[in-house]
Amino acid sequence: MRFGVLGALGVWSADGETVAAGGPQLRALLAMLLLNVGQTVGVRRLVEGLYGPQAPSGAAHALQSQVSRLRRRLGPAGETGDLLQFGPAGYRLLVDPSDVDVHRFERLAGEGRHVLAAGDHGGAARLLGEALGLWRGPALADVIDAPFAGEQAARLEELRVAVLEDLVEARLAHGEHRDLAAELPEVVAAHPLRERLRGQLMRALYGSGRKAEALQVFEDARRTLAEELGVDPSPELGGVHMAVLRAGPSPAAAAGGGVPAQFTSFVGRDGDLERVRALLGERRLVTLTGPGGVGKTRLAVEAAGREQDEVGFVDLAPFADSAAAPQVLINALGLREAGLVPALSGPLDPVERLIAGLADRRVLLVLDNCEHVVAEVAALARRLLAACRDLRILITSRERLGITGETLHPVPPLPLDGGGPEALGHPAVRLFADRAAAVRPGFLIDDANVDAVLRVCRALDGLPLAIELAAARMRSLTLEEVEARLDDRFQLLSRGDRSAAPRHRTLRSVVGWSWDLLSRPEQALAARLTVFSGGAPLHAAVRVCGPSEGEVVELLADLVDKSLVEAGGGRYRMLETLHEFCAERLAGDGEREQVRAAHAAYFLELARAAEPHLRGPDQLEWLARLDAERGNFRAALHWAAGADPTLGLRLLAALSWQGQLRGLPGERAAVAAGLLMTIGDEPPAGLEEEYTLCLAHAAAADNVHDRRLRDHLERLADRRLRYPFLRVLRFMVNGPCRADGEVPADPWSQAFTRLESGVKSLLGGERDTAERAFRAALEGFRGTGDRWGVLTALEQMAGLADETGFAALMAEAIDLAGRLGAVEDLTRLLVRNADGLADAGRLLAARAEYERAIEFARRTGTPETQAGAQRGLADVARLRGDLPAARELYDRALRGCGRASIGAALTRWRILTGLGQVAEAEQDAGQARVRYRQALATARAYGDRPAAAASAEALAAVAAFNARGR
Repeated sequence: MRFGVLGALGVWSADGETVAAGGPQLRALLAMLLLNVGQTVGVRRLVEGLYGPQAPSGAAHALQSQVSRLRRRLGPAGETGDLLQFGPAGYRLLVDPSDVDVHRFERLAGEGRHVLAAGDHGGAARLLGEALGLWRGPALADVIDAPFAGEQAARLEELRVAVLEDLVEARLAHGEHRDLAAELPEVVAAHPLRERLRGQLMRALYGSGRKAEALQVFEDARRTLAEELGVDPSPELGGVHMAVLRAGPSPAAAAGGGVPAQFTSFVGRDGDLERVRALLGERRLVTLTGPGGVGKTRLAVEAAGREQDEVGFVDLAPFADSAAAPQVLINALGLREAGLVPALSGPLDPVERLIAGLADRRVLLVLDNCEHVVAEVAALARRLLAACRDLRILITSRERLGITGETLHPVPPLPLDGGGPEALGHPAVRLFADRAAAVRPGFLIDDANVDAVLRVCRALDGLPLAIELAAARMRSLTLEEVEARLDDRFQLLSRGDRSAAPRHRTLRSVVGWSWDLLSRPEQALAARLTVFSGGAPLHAAVRVCGPSEGEVVELLADLVDKSLVEAGGGRYRMLETLHEFCAERLAGDGEREQVRAAHAAYFLELARAAEPHLRGPDQLEWLARLDAERGNFRAALHWAAGADPTLGLRLLAALSWQGQLRGLPGERAAVAAGLLMTIGDEPPAGLEEEYTLCLAHAAAADNVHDRRLRDHLERLADRRLRYPFLRVLRFMVNGPCRADGEVPADPWSQAFTRLESGVKSLLGGERDTAERAFRAALEGFRGTGDRWGVLTALEQMAGLADETGFAALMAEAIDLAGRLGAVEDLTRLLVRNADGLADAGRLLAARAEYERAIEFARRTGTPETQAGAQRGLADVARLRGDLPAARELYDRALRGCGRASIGAALTRWRILTGLGQVAEAEQDAGQARVRYRQALATARAYGDRPAAAASAEALAAVAAFNARGR
C-alpha cells in the first residue's frame, strides 16, 4: 500500500485504487502514525495528539477502539503479522518509509540539497522537483483540526518552502531566469517575509534584463520588513541588492549580458563541458570551433553558467558592422555613458572605455558567433587581454582567431560509434530521445528501434541542431517515416555520395527539409520573424507578422513544436543558423522591406507610448520594457536610417529620454550622424524637435555638431515642446533660461522650470530663493513620480543644507539613482556624499563611501569617474596625515583624467590642489607653487572662476608664507 499526508490523507492499494481511511478520528490517528512510521508512538502521545492535553476520561479506551478499526482497514502485513502492532511502549506502523510521501519527500529533499552543494544543478533540479511533485495540497489538509496537526503542518510547510528555495537556486544556476521571473512573484506574495525568495526573485528579474524591477523588489522587501517586524533587510538580501546595483543596467536587455536562459535540457556534452571548464581554469583565451549547428553556443553557455566570476555574454551574429563590436561589449557590460550632452573633446575611444571598465574586475567574456568579424575580434581580444589581467575570453566561431595565447577546443559532432544495445547510451541517441519525447510524450528508445535512431543520427552527421530538428518531426511522423524521408532527400542532394557532403551542407539540408515540411503560413511566419533582433514578444509578432492574433498564436505553437522557434519568458526567438536560413527565404519572397517597415512602425509606436511614462510613477516598469527591446530598437533605427529617415528621426526622438536615463548615446550616435547626412542641414517641416534631438545624439560622440545643437536649442526656446526632454537638454547645453517664458502646461515641465529657476538663483547668489525653488521642484517631481527629477532636486537641495539635512537628502538621492540603474549618477552622488562626510571630519565614514564609489566607478568605463573617487581617498589620506599614501593616490587619479572634458578638468583641478596641499604640508614651497599654478591654469582653461580664485588664493598664501620665512 501507499500513503500520503502531503495534502488530504490518502491511502492507495498496490494497483492504485483509493482505499477509504474512515472518519476524521481514524484519519487523524493514521496520519500521526504515518508521520512516525516504523517508530513506536506512546499511548499518551497519541491520546493528546487526538484529543488535546486535557483529554476526556475514557480517551485511552476510545483510542483502543480506533486502533482496532484501523487495523482491520489496513489488513495484515503478510508473514510479519499486522501492519499496526502494539508493544509495551505503544503502537508502531510497519510500513516502508518509501511508501509514505512525507518520508520520500524528506529523502529526495536531502539528496537534492547534497547534489546542489556539489554543483550538479541539473541533478538537483530533478530531485527537488520530484520532491515537490509529491505535494497534493496543504499538508494534513483534512485532519488539520486535530490537536497534533497544526504544528506538524507548519513544520512541513516550512520544509516545502525551503525545498522550493533550493529548487529555485538550482534553476537560477541553470539559467532559467525568465521562467522564474514569471513564476516567483506569486510565491513571494504568499511568503512576503522570506528574504531568500525575495533575493532569488531579484536575481531572476536581473538575469531577464529587468534590473529596475529587481531593485523595486528590494524596496518592497525593505518596506514590508520595516512595517511587519521593524527590522532592516538581512545582510544576505542587502548583498543581492548591492550585486544588482554593481552589475550595471539590465544585462539581458542589450545585445549581451549575463548567461542567457536556455529552454531545453543539456544532453550529450558532459566530457566537452569538463574539458572547456578545465581550459578556462588554465587559459585566458579559449576558442570553441566547429561547423554551424554543432553546439558551440550551447556548450559555451553551459560552461559560463558554472563560473563563479562575473560573466558577460555577447552574441555578435546580428552585427554586420565589425566596428560595432567594442560598443556592443560596452552595452553588454553595462558601462553607462554620460547621456546626450556635447562631447566637447570628442568621444572616448570605445576600447579605452572597455579597458577602464574591465580593469581590476574578474570577468569572463563570452563572444558568440564571431566568424564574420573574426579579424576585428582578434584585435580587440589582444588589446583587452593585454590591458586587463583578470579578464578571460571564451570565443565561439567557425574559425580560430589566430592570435598568440589562443587555446582551441574543436567541438566535434556527437559520437556515433557502435550499435546494438550499447547505442542506447550514445549522446546523439539520448538527444534524439529527449527531443522526440518533448513532442510525442511517452516516446522511448529501446532495443527494437535504437538502430533506426542511430541511422537517423548518422545520416545527420551527429550534428545536434540537425538531430533536434529531425526529432521534432516525430510529432507528426513515425520514426520509419523520418528515416525514409531523410534518406530520400540526402541522396538527391549529394547525388549518392553522402560521405563527401560537408557538415555545413548537412545542416542546411536538414534545415531545408524541415522548411519544406512546413505549411505555407508556417513558412511565412518563420521568415517574417527574422526581422526581430533578440526575439519577439507575442504582441509584436502578431502586429508585425500575422494576419490575426489567433492564427499567429497557433502557428507559433507549431513552430515551437517543430524546433524552428524557441519560446520562453514570453518571447519567441530563433537560433542563428535557423534565423539565417529563414531570413534568406524572406528576402527571396520580396516582402522583406514591407515586414521591416511594419517592424519599425510597431517599435516607433511602442517608444511613443512609453515616452511620457518614463517621467511618471511607472518609470521603472517602462524602462524595463524598453530595455527588453533594445535589440529591436537598434534594428529598427538602422533600417529606418536608410529606408525611411523621417521615421528614423521620430524613433530616435521618442527614445531620447530613455537614452538619457540609461546612458546609451554611443550605440545610437552613428545612426544619428547618418540621418543628418541624409536629411541635410535643415529639419523636415514639423520635425524641428526630432531633428534637434538627432543632433544631440550625434553631438554626444562628435563635437562637430556642438554649435548647430546650441543654435537649434535656442530656436526652440519659446515653444511649447512635445518632448519635455528638450528643456533638460537646453539647460545642460546652454545653461539656465534667460527669462521666464510661458508657464508649461504639464506638471513635469512645471517642476523642471522651478528646478531651472533655482539653479539660476543660486548662480546669482540668491540662496534663499534658490532653496524655495528647489523645494517646489522636489514637490512637483514627487507628484509626477519621476525618480530622476526627484534625485536631481534632492542633489541641488543637499548643496544648501546643513550637515544633518545633507546626509538625509543625499541618502535618498543615492537610493533613487540605484533604483534607476544610473551607475554614473550613483558614483557621482557617492563621491559628493563622501566629500560632505570628509568636510564634517568623519574621515572613516568618508573613506568607506569613497571605496564604495570606486566599486561603482569601475562599472562606468570612464577614467575620470574612477579618478574622482580615487581623489577622494587621497583627500582622506592627506587629512589623516598619511602624506606618502595621499601623494600616490593623487598621482594615480591624475593619470585617469587626462581628457579635455569639463568633468575631467574639475577632477584634475581638485587633484592638483590636493597635491599642492601635500607639498605645503611637507614644507616644499616650490612643488606647492608648481601644483597650484597647474590648478589655476586648468580652472582658467574651462572658465571656472570660483576654482581659479581658490587657486590664486592658494598661490598667494604660499608666496606670503615664503616672504615671512625669508
